[in-house]
Amino acid sequence: MKIKKEIPVKVAVIQMEPHVGETERNLQLCLQYVSEAADNGAQLIVLPELCVSGYVFANREEAFSLSEPVPEGPSSQAFLKLAMERKVYIYAGLNENCGDRLYNTAVLFGPDGVVGKYRKLQIWDDEYLWFEPGDLGLPVFHTPIGRIGMLVCNDCWYQELYRILAMQGADIIIAGVDGPARPHAPFDMNTFVVFHAMAAANCSNVYVAVAVRTGIERGEEFAGRSVIVDNAGAPIAGPAGKTGDEILYADCDFAKVRQHQANLYNSVVTDRRTDVYDRLLGYDPAKFGY
Repeated sequence: MKIKKEIPVKVAVIQMEPHVGETERNLQLCLQYVSEAADNGAQLIVLPELCVSGYVFANREEAFSLSEPVPEGPSSQAFLKLAMERKVYIYAGLNENCGDRLYNTAVLFGPDGVVGKYRKLQIWDDEYLWFEPGDLGLPVFHTPIGRIGMLVCNDCWYQELYRILAMQGADIIIAGVDGPARPHAPFDMNTFVVFHAMAAANCSNVYVAVAVRTGIERGEEFAGRSVIVDNAGAPIAGPAGKTGDEILYADCDFAKVRQHQANLYNSVVTDRRTDVYDRLLGYDPAKFGY
């Protein structure tokens, strides 16, 4: 029997500048860019972290005022409607209100409804004043276009998170990032996000797509440099510029994730010494119901 060849998935990352507090303006811009990406054939579309609320909150009260329940809130419903209409998958970073708690959440919307959500594990700096650390573990979502893992911003600095997602079968790991500009980063990159993405993709044999916001918000400058990296660690779209809105596209052949060998003898997956260390680095998916 002849095995059918997998069709590459077209992935888009949206680099944009949300404005804190301007939720309607931000949402409409997100929807506009997602529609543009869909018009260009994208099947999986990644938006930045907190793309509707903005990021630099003045205080806890403001953070709550700019939050919404997920998926019942207006932004979630708008993304869901668009995903279903355009038959695409949308990653959106949202300020999730869960009663008396807030979470920095990534939601995956799809053609058939809400696929799932992930809450940021590694809280950054004064986010601790309003957000709770994530409590949903590290799920991998199985969809018709591929197996998708999600991270949010500071999570990208923790290589074990990529590895755990990869070992659960992820074909691609997507992340929204509101990373600050780092003028001391090498090669005029303005950020370390690109290097983390390249290293993670290469070491864990997964595609990585990162949407990074731009602009200056209440004195905080953001890095830009969104990127899509293949499972060998090579950028296949971007890095984008340090400033300005931009959409990157790449065709991702997830079949390569299943076939990749560094050479005739070596594979970063099968060569792991699980007789020496635990396959999932001590992570227990059953704890989170997966």
